[in-house]
Amino acid sequence: MKRLLVILLVLLGLLQYRLWFGNNSLPQYFQLQSQIQAQQLSNDKLVERNQVLYSEIEDLKEGSEALEERARNELGMIKKNESFYRVINRPLRQQ
Repeated sequence: MKRLLVILLVLLGLLQYRLWFGNNSLPQYFQLQSQIQAQQLSNDKLVERNQVLYSEIEDLKEGSEALEERARNELGMIKKNESFYRVINRPLRQQ
């Protein structure tokens, strides 16, 4: 009977060691869970960014308004008979 009790205690000790310190232990499990959460947040941000890019692509394919707006903002182009004014804010002098 004593041998059986000793064997069971040794097995329990081995299982506890593996649970806390061995390969695929609880601390590793919790670390992987936090890494998975961080990756899912990153993926969600990238999916949102891709949706914005897809909608921008569709706007550029379908109409000329988005193309015109992009040419004005990024390339500084203006139409015929239009006036372009550039306002430059200067920092106030400290007295």
